[in-house]
Amino acid sequence: MITIKSKEEIEIMLEGGRRLAEVMEEAINLSKAGIALYQLEENIEKSILQKGGQPSFKMVPNYHWASCLNINQGVVHGIPNKYHLKENDYLSLDIGFFYKDFHTDMSRTIKIENGKDKKKEDKFLEIGKKALEKAIEAAKSGNRVGHISEAIEKTVRMAGYSSVEALTGHGIGHSLHENPPIPCFLPGNIKSTPLLKTGMTLAIEVIYNQGSSDLVLGEDNWTIETADGKLAGLFEDTVAIFEDRSIVLTKK
Repeated sequence: MITIKSKEEIEIMLEGGRRLAEVMEEAINLSKAGIALYQLEENIEKSILQKGGQPSFKMVPNYHWASCLNINQGVVHGIPNKYHLKENDYLSLDIGFFYKDFHTDMSRTIKIENGKDKKKEDKFLEIGKKALEKAIEAAKSGNRVGHISEAIEKTVRMAGYSSVEALTGHGIGHSLHENPPIPCFLPGNIKSTPLLKTGMTLAIEVIYNQGSSDLVLGEDNWTIETADGKLAGLFEDTVAIFEDRSIVLTKK
């Protein structure tokens, strides 16, 4: 069942999303060469609690961490382990924030750079950002989930990358994962996909790979990785649907 949120509920999610965006910004600023993933995790959980929230991901059965941290070929669900970040690593940070009975969800992929490379544009990351922007533009009342999926797929594939087909974005609210699923590709006719309605809240995810879209499960039985070992990227925001547009809830 697709849940329609009231104005008051969306306002709660907006506040939770604002706080999550602050947690994400702090985590990105800490993500330097030399820091271990478990140290990032500790800081992320501490920040969530200090901001009056609870870690959404710890509510997922058998998952015991506040974040998912994926390196290079890691796509999603990476466990924050003892790995120390290195220059030129690609780090995907995925964080959920539970606030006043509502979840928000947010992801970003960054490159661990030295000072000389900081202003250099990275095409792979820029495409992920652009795909998320296009997907959010398509998320408005009267459109369908397929319009979001089409925007992601078109942007990613025109750049020579692949949309991951086995994983999706999702509805979000009282539960971390609600209907509808939001694929990163258009699996069929747009008209056969769910209609977007005012009051829906969605976690729109751009999940894409530098090479093949094929995936494998890592040795820890949580991390999902690219089958060919090439880079993966992840960009996600939680949005609320209105008649003529969508509002990004996970922003400062």
